Amino acid sequence: MTDASAGAPLAHRVPDLGALELLLAVARLGSLGRAAREMGISQPAASSRVRAMERLLGVALVDRSPHGSRLTDAGTLVTDWARRVVEAAEVLDAGAQALRGRRDSRLRVAASMTIAEYLLPGWLIALRRGRPDTAVSLHAGNSAAVAERLLAHDADLGFVEGLSTPDGLDSAVIGHDRLLVVVAPGHPWARRRAPLDPSELAGTPLILREPGSGTRQVLDAGLAAYGGLAEPLLELASTTALKAAVVSGAGPGVLSELAVGEELAARRLVRVAVEGIRLRRDLRAVWPTGARPAGPARDLLSLTRHQGI
Repeated sequence: MTDASAGAPLAHRVPDLGALELLLAVARLGSLGRAAREMGISQPAASSRVRAMERLLGVALVDRSPHGSRLTDAGTLVTDWARRVVEAAEVLDAGAQALRGRRDSRLRVAASMTIAEYLLPGWLIALRRGRPDTAVSLHAGNSAAVAERLLAHDADLGFVEGLSTPDGLDSAVIGHDRLLVVVAPGHPWARRRAPLDPSELAGTPLILREPGSGTRQVLDAGLAAYGGLAEPLLELASTTALKAAVVSGAGPGVLSELAVGEELAARRLVRVAVEGIRLRRDLRAVWPTGARPAGPARDLLSLTRHQGI
């Protein structure tokens, strides 16, 4: 070995694990052919690998003869060292399996209210069919709270609604959603024929989700050019509570289309058309920047894409 090669990275100066395992098999079985069969490779491939090891290390390792293969004195020494390397690699592999098992035993999900209530149950049922031993916990909150949990490493995967990806997170768009202006059947807007214009919507006290929610983010952005939202009639931190307030006749509200399908079909709520404003938002899976989902989180992300929204 030259002085120049001695300064090369270790991976360029020592054989790989496959070559070391082959050398150990030759020592144990006394035959390059039998070692090749045990390793699942051809004898010419095994011979080539041994020659490559010898060139790399600069010493002869195996004497070959019609009667079998015998380790040289140098080969015996290298085999002893190789055994320790392979044993250490086995410890590393066992430890990695244990870590994967611990990771795969649980999944912590954080999701904004609409996704948590109307989409995640179906996804989690599908996930359980493929991973029955994974314990899943779900924390529901607004989009800002989901981002906080991910950044604090209190969740493995998150889902948010809104116009953009929160700072510090990577994302994938998994679907889309529309916000609808809805009222109880007895509200004057339920009987109007002309659509609302953005100025009228902006100037009307509404029943709204709290700041930090994806719904509020879309409304604030959409109505900013029209003077912004009026002082809310009510601010509620739950989609279910907001919907109940609107159904009771407390006032008009803005809700996800996903959340009001049943009420619209049963005429417990009436949709009010709005023109001149786009109340559409992306639904996103999110995770900390650079920490691509793995294990159950990766499987759940895959399910959201396959089922479509």
